[in-house]
Amino acid sequence: MIARRFSRCATEVKITLFKAFCTSFYTSSLWVSYTRGQYNALRVQYNNAFRVLVGLPRFCSASGMFAESQVDCFYSTVRKRCTSLVRRVRASANSILRVFAHRFDCQYLNHCCII
Repeated sequence: MIARRFSRCATEVKITLFKAFCTSFYTSSLWVSYTRGQYNALRVQYNNAFRVLVGLPRFCSASGMFAESQVDCFYSTVRKRCTSLVRRVRASANSILRVFAHRFDCQYLNHCCII
């Protein structure tokens, strides 16, 4: 819908729309139980949405298109969300949260390192 409605806009506008609508990944920092295959399916949809919106060919390089447009790829976006959550928990005034955030055997921290 966004690609059709804004098809005549400049590429910069389309990139701004993509960042606003497709990179929010609300609660993505809590997707601990997702499998590698589920992440892969989301990544493919993320890449395809960007290609359609900007009007790039279907089989163009994902890393090249994101680098050229200065947009974070799927994994960078998820890593930034995870890092942000860990940073906020570690800086929290709640001592219980800080204890869990500083444990190296924490399942969530291991998850963030794998992505």
